[in-house]
Amino acid sequence: MKALITGKNGQLGYELQQTSPEGVELFAYDSGELDIRNQTAVETLVNELKPNVIINAAAYTAVDKAESDEETAYAVNRDGAKFLAEAAKSISAKLIHISTDFVFNADKNSPYLPEDKTDPLGVYGASKLDGELAIQEIYPDNSCIIRTSWVYSEHGNNFVKTMLRLMKEKPELGVVGDQIGSPTWANGLAKACWTAAMSKESGLYHYSDLGVASWYDFAVAIQEVGLELGQLNNEIPVKPIKITDYPTPAKRPAYSVMDTSKIRNELKIDGMHWRAALKQMMQSLV
Repeated sequence: MKALITGKNGQLGYELQQTSPEGVELFAYDSGELDIRNQTAVETLVNELKPNVIINAAAYTAVDKAESDEETAYAVNRDGAKFLAEAAKSISAKLIHISTDFVFNADKNSPYLPEDKTDPLGVYGASKLDGELAIQEIYPDNSCIIRTSWVYSEHGNNFVKTMLRLMKEKPELGVVGDQIGSPTWANGLAKACWTAAMSKESGLYHYSDLGVASWYDFAVAIQEVGLELGQLNNEIPVKPIKITDYPTPAKRPAYSVMDTSKIRNELKIDGMHWRAALKQMMQSLV
Protein backbone atom coordinates (compact mmCIF):
# COMPACT_ATOMS: atom_id res chain seq x y z
CA MET A 1 0.00 0.00 0.00
CA LYS A 2 1.23 3.49 -0.88
CA ALA A 3 0.42 6.29 1.61
CA LEU A 4 0.79 10.06 1.30
CA ILE A 5 1.07 12.04 4.55
CA THR A 6 0.84 15.83 4.74
CA GLY A 7 2.17 17.82 7.69
CA LYS A 8 5.01 15.37 8.41
CA ASN A 9 6.76 17.65 10.92
CA GLY A 10 3.77 18.11 13.20
CA GLN A 11 3.04 15.97 16.24
CA LEU A 12 0.64 13.69 14.39
CA GLY A 13 2.73 13.63 11.22
CA TYR A 14 5.72 12.47 13.25
CA GLU A 15 3.74 9.72 14.98
CA LEU A 16 2.19 8.57 11.69
CA GLN A 17 5.70 7.92 10.43
CA GLN A 18 6.69 6.11 13.63
CA THR A 19 3.62 3.85 13.59
CA SER A 20 3.41 3.13 9.86
CA PRO A 21 2.27 -0.48 9.38
CA GLU A 22 4.53 -3.03 7.74
CA GLY A 23 4.25 -3.07 3.98
CA VAL A 24 3.28 0.60 3.65
CA GLU A 25 5.32 2.65 1.17
CA LEU A 26 5.38 6.03 2.86
CA PHE A 27 5.60 9.45 1.22
CA ALA A 28 5.59 12.22 3.84
CA TYR A 29 5.76 15.95 3.14
CA ASP A 30 5.92 19.15 5.17
CA SER A 31 4.40 22.47 4.12
CA GLY A 32 7.61 23.52 2.37
CA GLU A 33 7.49 20.40 0.22
CA LEU A 34 3.74 20.34 -0.34
CA ASP A 35 1.66 23.45 0.28
CA ILE A 36 -1.89 22.11 0.43
CA ARG A 37 -3.17 25.63 -0.28
CA ASN A 38 -1.82 25.21 -3.83
CA GLN A 39 -4.39 23.21 -5.78
CA THR A 40 -2.07 22.59 -8.72
CA ALA A 41 0.71 21.32 -6.47
CA VAL A 42 -1.71 18.95 -4.71
CA GLU A 43 -3.15 17.63 -7.98
CA THR A 44 0.27 17.18 -9.57
CA LEU A 45 1.77 15.26 -6.64
CA VAL A 46 -1.26 13.04 -6.08
CA ASN A 47 -1.47 12.15 -9.76
CA GLU A 48 2.26 11.45 -9.85
CA LEU A 49 2.36 9.25 -6.72
CA LYS A 50 -1.11 7.71 -7.05
CA PRO A 51 -1.29 6.76 -3.34
CA ASN A 52 -3.88 4.30 -2.05
CA VAL A 53 -4.44 6.50 0.99
CA ILE A 54 -3.91 10.15 1.86
CA ILE A 55 -3.71 11.18 5.53
CA ASN A 56 -4.04 14.93 5.98
CA ALA A 57 -2.17 15.86 9.15
CA ALA A 58 -1.47 19.38 7.89
CA ALA A 59 -3.42 22.15 9.57
CA TYR A 60 -3.31 25.74 10.72
CA THR A 61 -3.51 25.17 14.49
CA ALA A 62 -2.47 28.54 15.95
CA VAL A 63 -5.84 29.08 17.60
CA ASP A 64 -5.23 32.62 18.84
CA LYS A 65 -3.26 33.80 15.80
CA ALA A 66 -6.09 32.60 13.54
CA GLU A 67 -8.31 35.40 14.85
CA SER A 68 -6.07 37.97 13.11
CA ASP A 69 -4.83 35.70 10.30
CA GLU A 70 -8.20 34.48 9.07
CA GLU A 71 -7.21 34.26 5.40
CA THR A 72 -4.35 31.83 6.04
CA ALA A 73 -6.38 29.71 8.46
CA TYR A 74 -9.14 29.21 5.89
CA ALA A 75 -6.65 28.65 3.06
CA VAL A 76 -5.06 25.75 4.95
CA ASN A 77 -7.97 24.29 6.89
CA ARG A 78 -10.78 24.72 4.37
CA ASP A 79 -9.19 25.05 0.93
CA GLY A 80 -6.40 22.55 1.61
CA ALA A 81 -8.92 19.95 2.73
CA LYS A 82 -11.04 20.66 -0.38
CA PHE A 83 -8.08 20.27 -2.75
CA LEU A 84 -7.00 17.00 -1.12
CA ALA A 85 -10.55 15.63 -1.31
CA GLU A 86 -10.78 16.47 -5.01
CA ALA A 87 -7.37 14.93 -5.71
CA ALA A 88 -8.16 11.80 -3.69
CA LYS A 89 -11.46 11.39 -5.52
CA SER A 90 -9.75 11.71 -8.91
CA ILE A 91 -7.67 8.57 -8.24
CA SER A 92 -10.10 6.81 -5.83
CA ALA A 93 -7.67 7.05 -2.89
CA LYS A 94 -8.93 6.74 0.71
CA LEU A 95 -8.76 10.09 2.50
CA ILE A 96 -8.21 10.42 6.25
CA HIS A 97 -8.64 13.99 7.53
CA ILE A 98 -8.05 15.28 11.06
CA SER A 99 -10.40 17.81 12.60
CA THR A 100 -11.00 19.23 16.07
CA ASP A 101 -13.25 19.52 19.11
CA PHE A 102 -13.24 23.29 18.45
CA VAL A 103 -16.15 22.81 16.04
CA PHE A 104 -18.37 22.73 19.16
CA ASN A 105 -19.39 25.62 21.39
CA ALA A 106 -19.62 23.90 24.82
CA ASP A 107 -23.39 24.21 25.16
CA LYS A 108 -23.72 20.51 25.98
CA ASN A 109 -23.02 18.91 29.35
CA SER A 110 -22.50 15.39 28.03
CA PRO A 111 -19.93 14.08 25.52
CA TYR A 112 -20.45 15.28 21.96
CA LEU A 113 -21.52 12.72 19.37
CA PRO A 114 -20.22 13.04 15.78
CA GLU A 115 -23.70 14.00 14.56
CA ASP A 116 -24.25 16.71 17.20
CA LYS A 117 -24.81 20.31 16.10
CA THR A 118 -21.64 22.27 15.43
CA ASP A 119 -21.16 25.92 16.33
CA PRO A 120 -17.51 27.06 16.40
CA LEU A 121 -16.57 29.93 18.69
CA GLY A 122 -13.65 31.23 16.62
CA VAL A 123 -11.84 31.27 13.30
CA TYR A 124 -9.82 28.12 13.93
CA GLY A 125 -12.89 25.98 14.65
CA ALA A 126 -14.89 27.57 11.84
CA SER A 127 -12.13 26.99 9.28
CA LYS A 128 -11.75 23.36 10.36
CA LEU A 129 -15.52 22.86 10.14
CA ASP A 130 -15.54 24.27 6.61
CA GLY A 131 -12.83 21.75 5.72
CA GLU A 132 -15.01 18.94 7.05
CA LEU A 133 -18.01 20.17 5.06
CA ALA A 134 -15.97 20.38 1.87
CA ILE A 135 -14.80 16.78 2.22
CA GLN A 136 -18.31 15.55 3.04
CA GLU A 137 -19.67 17.29 -0.06
CA ILE A 138 -16.90 16.21 -2.45
CA TYR A 139 -15.91 12.73 -1.32
CA PRO A 140 -18.20 11.25 1.35
CA ASP A 141 -17.99 7.63 0.18
CA ASN A 142 -14.26 7.05 0.72
CA SER A 143 -13.16 9.46 3.43
CA CYS A 144 -12.88 9.44 7.21
CA ILE A 145 -12.93 12.67 9.18
CA ILE A 146 -11.52 12.18 12.68
CA ARG A 147 -12.08 14.94 15.24
CA THR A 148 -9.64 14.94 18.13
CA SER A 149 -8.63 17.09 21.10
CA TRP A 150 -5.76 18.29 23.29
CA VAL A 151 -3.04 16.50 21.29
CA TYR A 152 0.47 16.04 22.69
CA SER A 153 3.54 14.00 21.78
CA GLU A 154 7.22 13.53 22.57
CA HIS A 155 7.78 15.44 19.32
CA GLY A 156 7.18 19.17 18.89
CA ASN A 157 5.79 21.80 21.24
CA ASN A 158 2.80 20.96 23.42
CA PHE A 159 1.20 21.37 26.83
CA VAL A 160 3.08 18.48 28.46
CA LYS A 161 6.51 19.79 27.49
CA THR A 162 5.55 23.36 28.40
CA MET A 163 4.36 22.27 31.85
CA LEU A 164 7.55 20.29 32.51
CA ARG A 165 9.65 23.33 31.58
CA LEU A 166 7.60 25.76 33.66
CA MET A 167 7.60 23.42 36.65
CA LYS A 168 11.39 23.60 36.65
CA GLU A 169 11.44 27.39 36.27
CA LYS A 170 8.54 28.69 38.38
CA PRO A 171 7.85 28.59 42.12
CA GLU A 172 4.14 27.93 41.42
CA LEU A 173 1.72 27.72 38.51
CA GLY A 174 -1.87 28.71 37.82
CA VAL A 175 -3.63 26.51 35.26
CA VAL A 176 -7.17 26.79 33.88
CA GLY A 177 -9.48 24.54 35.87
CA ASP A 178 -12.86 25.23 34.25
CA GLN A 179 -12.12 24.10 30.68
CA ILE A 180 -12.93 20.40 30.32
CA GLY A 181 -11.85 18.02 27.56
CA SER A 182 -9.84 14.87 26.88
CA PRO A 183 -6.05 14.79 26.41
CA THR A 184 -4.91 12.72 23.43
CA TRP A 185 -1.49 11.16 22.84
CA ALA A 186 -0.64 11.61 19.16
CA ASN A 187 0.75 8.08 19.03
CA GLY A 188 -2.69 6.55 19.70
CA LEU A 189 -4.31 8.99 17.29
CA ALA A 190 -1.83 7.97 14.59
CA LYS A 191 -2.64 4.29 15.11
CA ALA A 192 -6.35 5.11 14.83
CA CYS A 193 -5.65 6.89 11.53
CA TRP A 194 -3.86 3.84 10.16
CA THR A 195 -6.73 1.61 11.27
CA ALA A 196 -9.15 3.90 9.47
CA ALA A 197 -6.90 3.93 6.40
CA MET A 198 -6.89 0.13 6.24
CA SER A 199 -10.66 -0.15 6.76
CA LYS A 200 -13.57 0.08 4.37
CA GLU A 201 -15.40 2.47 6.69
CA SER A 202 -16.08 6.11 5.90
CA GLY A 203 -17.74 8.93 7.77
CA LEU A 204 -17.29 11.25 10.71
CA TYR A 205 -15.60 10.00 13.89
CA HIS A 206 -14.36 11.23 17.26
CA TYR A 207 -11.09 10.04 18.75
CA SER A 208 -9.43 10.99 22.03
CA ASP A 209 -7.97 9.06 24.92
CA LEU A 210 -10.50 7.88 27.49
CA GLY A 211 -11.49 9.92 30.51
CA VAL A 212 -11.95 13.65 31.02
CA ALA A 213 -9.82 16.36 32.57
CA SER A 214 -9.43 20.06 33.00
CA TRP A 215 -6.13 21.65 32.01
CA TYR A 216 -5.48 21.88 35.76
CA ASP A 217 -6.06 18.12 36.19
CA PHE A 218 -3.75 17.50 33.24
CA ALA A 219 -1.02 19.71 34.73
CA VAL A 220 -1.26 18.03 38.14
CA ALA A 221 -0.91 14.62 36.49
CA ILE A 222 2.11 15.81 34.50
CA GLN A 223 3.82 16.91 37.71
CA GLU A 224 3.01 13.61 39.44
CA VAL A 225 4.43 11.54 36.59
CA GLY A 226 7.39 13.89 36.17
CA LEU A 227 8.32 13.48 39.83
CA GLU A 228 7.86 9.70 39.62
CA LEU A 229 10.10 9.44 36.56
CA GLY A 230 12.76 11.82 37.89
CA GLN A 231 12.06 14.46 35.24
CA LEU A 232 11.22 16.94 38.01
CA ASN A 233 13.15 17.34 41.25
CA ASN A 234 10.76 19.49 43.27
CA GLU A 235 7.00 19.64 43.65
CA ILE A 236 5.53 23.11 43.23
CA PRO A 237 2.00 24.34 43.99
CA VAL A 238 -0.33 24.07 40.96
CA LYS A 239 -3.48 26.11 41.46
CA PRO A 240 -6.69 26.14 39.39
CA ILE A 241 -7.65 29.44 37.78
CA LYS A 242 -10.71 30.43 35.72
CA ILE A 243 -10.79 30.87 31.94
CA THR A 244 -11.70 34.50 32.60
CA ASP A 245 -8.44 34.93 34.55
CA TYR A 246 -6.46 33.95 31.45
CA PRO A 247 -7.94 35.94 28.54
CA THR A 248 -6.91 34.93 25.01
CA PRO A 249 -7.76 36.38 21.57
CA ALA A 250 -9.76 33.25 20.68
CA LYS A 251 -12.65 32.01 22.77
CA ARG A 252 -12.33 28.33 23.67
CA PRO A 253 -15.10 25.83 24.41
CA ALA A 254 -15.37 25.32 28.18
CA TYR A 255 -16.60 21.75 27.62
CA SER A 256 -15.55 19.76 24.57
CA VAL A 257 -15.48 16.12 25.69
CA MET A 258 -16.29 13.89 22.72
CA ASP A 259 -18.02 10.52 22.65
CA THR A 260 -15.56 8.10 20.98
CA SER A 261 -17.74 4.99 21.01
CA LYS A 262 -18.42 5.08 17.24
CA ILE A 263 -14.78 4.82 16.17
CA ARG A 264 -14.03 2.23 18.84
CA ASN A 265 -17.02 0.08 17.86
CA GLU A 266 -16.83 0.39 14.07
CA LEU A 267 -13.05 0.26 13.72
CA LYS A 268 -12.42 -2.02 16.73
CA ILE A 269 -10.02 0.42 18.40
CA ASP A 270 -9.20 -0.26 22.04
CA GLY A 271 -9.15 2.70 24.37
CA MET A 272 -6.42 3.90 26.72
CA HIS A 273 -7.13 6.22 29.64
CA TRP A 274 -5.41 9.57 29.22
CA ARG A 275 -3.37 9.13 32.41
CA ALA A 276 -1.96 5.80 31.21
CA ALA A 277 -1.19 7.31 27.81
CA LEU A 278 0.47 10.32 29.47
CA LYS A 279 2.80 8.13 31.52
CA GLN A 280 3.70 6.01 28.52
CA MET A 281 4.55 9.09 26.47
CA MET A 282 6.55 10.73 29.29
CA GLN A 283 8.60 7.58 29.75
CA SER A 284 9.91 8.14 26.22
CA LEU A 285 11.24 11.55 27.36
CA VAL A 286 13.52 10.04 30.02
